[in-house]
Amino acid sequence: MNGLLNAPAVSETPFLGVTRSVQGRRWRLRNTDERLALALAQQASLPEILGRVLAGRGIDLEMLEDYLNPSLRRLLPDPSRFRDMDAAADRLATAIEKDEKVAVFGDYDVDGATSTALLNRFFRAVGRPLRVYIPDRLKEGYGPNAPALRRLAGEGVKVVVTVDCGTLAFAALEDAATVGLDVIVADHHLAEPDLPRAVAIVNPNRLDEQPGFGQLAAVGVTFLLVVAVNRRLRERGFYNTERPEPNLMGWLDLVALGTVCDVVPLTGLNRALVGQGLKILRGRGNAGLAALADVAGVNEPPGTYHLGFLLGPRVNAGGRVGQADLGTRLLSCDDPREAAAMAAELDRYNRERQEIEAGVLLEAMQELEHVPETAALALVARQGWHPGVIGIVAARIREAAGRPSFVIALDENGPGGVVLGKGSGRSIPGVDLGAAVVAASQAGLLVNGGGHAMAAGLTVEASKLNDLKAFLNERLCDAVIRAGASASLGFDGAVGIGGCNIDLYEKLEQLGPYGSGNPEPRFALTAARVITADVVGEKHVRCLLAGGDGSGPRLKAIAFRSIEGELGPALLQARQTGAPLHLGGHLRADYWRGERRVQFVLEDAAQPAG
Repeated sequence: MNGLLNAPAVSETPFLGVTRSVQGRRWRLRNTDERLALALAQQASLPEILGRVLAGRGIDLEMLEDYLNPSLRRLLPDPSRFRDMDAAADRLATAIEKDEKVAVFGDYDVDGATSTALLNRFFRAVGRPLRVYIPDRLKEGYGPNAPALRRLAGEGVKVVVTVDCGTLAFAALEDAATVGLDVIVADHHLAEPDLPRAVAIVNPNRLDEQPGFGQLAAVGVTFLLVVAVNRRLRERGFYNTERPEPNLMGWLDLVALGTVCDVVPLTGLNRALVGQGLKILRGRGNAGLAALADVAGVNEPPGTYHLGFLLGPRVNAGGRVGQADLGTRLLSCDDPREAAAMAAELDRYNRERQEIEAGVLLEAMQELEHVPETAALALVARQGWHPGVIGIVAARIREAAGRPSFVIALDENGPGGVVLGKGSGRSIPGVDLGAAVVAASQAGLLVNGGGHAMAAGLTVEASKLNDLKAFLNERLCDAVIRAGASASLGFDGAVGIGGCNIDLYEKLEQLGPYGSGNPEPRFALTAARVITADVVGEKHVRCLLAGGDGSGPRLKAIAFRSIEGELGPALLQARQTGAPLHLGGHLRADYWRGERRVQFVLEDAAQPAG
């Protein structure tokens, strides 16, 4: 990757002797207590390799039941344990009882859209209208702003709930109070010691909050708020035979979508929310999500992959390059025909987003060539970039650079002629980017900024860009070195071609859902032969694999977006030469004509030693 690789090397023996794969990575076996792995496998009646998977994720015998069967009944906390939750529930329950006008101020990303739609559906279920306000990304930027809140007050709104935003909106919330708005914040972004003026700020990442639930996405916080308000209404006798209590569990598909797409750890409560949410999603009860799955071509039971890579990007597309509120409206829609039309529009916006993204990514990669190899942070900036795609491009730059990355779109039309940059950042495991951005804000280097460990956003004056770069590099350097800057690839073990079957896949599914904080198991196929290899689409390589002698069972495999890197050409060459390769990747389901088989999703390859 860069000079950071001069940091102390991993001391353990490289897995399968791979010190440098075709993508420049050292392979390592996840640290695992072998006796614990065997005990876990025996306790759960699973193959021993799955015991390794469990042990490698820090699961012990006491945690096994909650991990294998994450139950909301056991894991869902009493909402009242969060600061300001009771005040928030009381104010919203009163507003519902008195039929006061309430508004939700959301965000344009998936976490914000799902949070907003969840609150909208709850208000609809209790027979009250909810004013939905989603800011325009380009005109208003992120988070509450005074003109919008004043506009809501002018419409007669008495209570505003901000979701996935608001924790650092000091000026806007102060102004809202002066015009008589009661503001409730439901957020998860990192907070500062001081908090803005509000009736309630419900945020598990408040500095004065009890630890334990900081990993929640905003939609998880919003769900807990809905649980608290629902309970308060029940206690006050609001529900009756003519106005029944809503089934909150039926909206967990929204919670699952927002949680997965915000890349928060899928551990503890989040695993339970996503696991239950996927069951709801497969029932296709939400017309908007069903229509979105149809336009995305999802023809199999959806999992976290479909949420994160097929449905989420389409919800995001409206806020990035189209209509900011379109994703929220789709997720709130009950009419299949209207939902189908909105889903098709989001699909069109997504294709437009992809075209814009490709242009920005090309230029960002050119800028990356000028970033010092010893820098902890890959920060690139240029005028003319579309702010709606910089988050996606930042993720691509992180992949290419193997370190935290920021992509900043400079705009000459800032207030008073000041050139401002709007930036989006993505981090690597073990490096808290959100905390670094909050620190930069406190140091006076930003107009505003915030986020969480894996993703952050900011606005900076162009004149302070070099100072910001120096600040973030210094602050992140040690953490990036400790994290290894993605120089290594962790494996759960090795499997044979014949062992990659539907039985193993179904057992792996028992350990899901997988995502951030609960990584999908990665296995190595040792000395495999590439029987066929061809380019599909524009950038993917599809293969057929066999064991070392070329005989025996065959296994379908695919390497996504690999033809422009080192992996795709290595696979094509192995097909020509017949040379064996160690291959690393994941098992995924492959549906064909109603039959479910398995395929191997390739991530890396290496020449066998000797």
